[in-house]
Amino acid sequence: MTGPVRRPGPPMGGPPAVRMMGGQMPAEKLQDFKGSTKRLLGMLRPQRLLIAAVLTLGIASVALSVTGPRLLGKATDVIFEGYLAPDRGVDFTRLWHILAGVLALYVAAWVFGVLQGRLTARVVQTTVYQLREQVELKLSRLPLSYFDQQARGEVLSRATNDTDNIAQTLQQTMSQLITSLLTIVGVLAVMFWISPLLALIALVTVPLSFWVTTRIGKRSQPQFVAQWATTGRLNGHIEEMFTGHALVKAFGRDQEAEETFAEHNTKLYASSFRAQFISGLIQPAMMFISNLNYVLVAVVGGLRVASGSLSLGDVQAFVQYSRQFSQPLTQVASMANLVQSGVASAERVFALLDAPEQSADPVSAGVRPVEGRVAFENVSFRYLPDKPLIENLSFTAEPGQTVAIVGPTGAGKTTLVNLLMRFYEVSSGRITLDGVDIASMPRAELREHMGMVLQDTWLFGGTIADNIGYGADDPSEGDIAEAAAAAHVDRFVRSLPDGIDTMIDDEGGNVSAGEKQLITIARAFLAEPSILILDEATSSVDTRTEVLIQKAMNTLRSGRTSFVIAHRLSTIRDADVILVMENGSIVEQGSHDRLIAADGAYARLYSAQFAQAAVEVD
Repeated sequence: MTGPVRRPGPPMGGPPAVRMMGGQMPAEKLQDFKGSTKRLLGMLRPQRLLIAAVLTLGIASVALSVTGPRLLGKATDVIFEGYLAPDRGVDFTRLWHILAGVLALYVAAWVFGVLQGRLTARVVQTTVYQLREQVELKLSRLPLSYFDQQARGEVLSRATNDTDNIAQTLQQTMSQLITSLLTIVGVLAVMFWISPLLALIALVTVPLSFWVTTRIGKRSQPQFVAQWATTGRLNGHIEEMFTGHALVKAFGRDQEAEETFAEHNTKLYASSFRAQFISGLIQPAMMFISNLNYVLVAVVGGLRVASGSLSLGDVQAFVQYSRQFSQPLTQVASMANLVQSGVASAERVFALLDAPEQSADPVSAGVRPVEGRVAFENVSFRYLPDKPLIENLSFTAEPGQTVAIVGPTGAGKTTLVNLLMRFYEVSSGRITLDGVDIASMPRAELREHMGMVLQDTWLFGGTIADNIGYGADDPSEGDIAEAAAAAHVDRFVRSLPDGIDTMIDDEGGNVSAGEKQLITIARAFLAEPSILILDEATSSVDTRTEVLIQKAMNTLRSGRTSFVIAHRLSTIRDADVILVMENGSIVEQGSHDRLIAADGAYARLYSAQFAQAAVEVD
């Protein structure tokens, strides 16, 4: 293969494509919050040893932190006892011992907290790293029909923005959630130890807190789903506008593009605002409930001190504990917006991971020489079950033959190439390569024998030599130079400052359309395929460049089975066999001279094309 192929849109009867230039995508809603949450947590299972270490460090840190207020309460009692007994005074030795112990406790708790945060970061980033790997592998296994029905920006948003949001959610909530829950348990235990009555009073507000959090969470959840769905649509629109920038300018669609962007941006603003505002209500609501709890504890605690049931130090410690108890409750409740946002992104990524894959590759029968005999045997194909495209098509291309495929737009020409490359699977019949059904061959093995040169050239950011070298594994400089010379690339690179080492961007903006096409032909030369596919390779270049490309392609086709799809019939007059397609069927086949003499569909196409050319000259 000569590298990734950017396939033209499906011909007649193709799958429903995503509407370009700002088309609307279907609205999304969270289908299974509990199931998606459970699946997201299940992704952490391989890190269970590290998670156990995180829990251990969290328990140690919380235990030390929870002990601090109790010791400070004893320090208060030492001071208060000294105040009540002026003759003895305050026992400063004991007081300093207690304070030194509190300081040591807090320092140790901080150290354990730092270690816990480090391990948490490792768990989260390892998990997200593996998730990205799963997404990348999934994208390589998805059939071409999936990408036909998805905006590229939407797919990119799921693979990047949504995975980043999952990472952010896990990072911000995992450590804090563990610490908060452990703090709630630890503080509650000490509170019951100090005063069961005050502990029960503190617990009165918990059901209220849970009810408030649940009510607000249910209202904000759909907004987070809408936020990330709209983000995907906005990314899709931006990607389309950037890719088709020249087209937008040429047709004067700037205003329409701006209006569509403004529409998506407004929807994103609205959904994001509602999501953040509604979920943001949780924290002030929880602070209000926490203050109610504080007042109740302070009043009842003061009465207990007055009655002699509790010491002043115990009440002081309990007030601190009530704050410590309320704070993690508020933190857990405030995490609801992060969790809902993360789960919404997770469900979008899981939808990608669960998309139907292309059929599994069969086991390779081993490396075998390929002569290049291709046969279509009663092949039928349809993109949609109720819309037939190709029915019972049969023809044979002998080794070394050049087979030209012509016909009106939508006749099914490019579909034949897609079926030969196994971008799509035939509905019935079979395609054979040297008598072997290509469905019994692994796709990678099949495509190793094929090279493609398309109208829509594909270049990546790098040097011209790098782009040519993409056609083979570890090619030498000599191999690249030889391929460049065979494709006439050397003619124009001589005028470039750095020659063949000139850098080009991923759109090839600093070379012309014809020069880009010559680079892709050189790439195909380097691949040395047994079967060559040329799809409208000269349709968008000037006459002079077309001559160069035609010479390069003639050299490239020599000794190879070649399939040439062309609208310019003058470029395929020397083809061994010309297939004329209409409505997914071959209506004529033969050499140029025979088809002209037959005065059929091909002759009409040929005459119409040259009549049009004559009109343009006049």
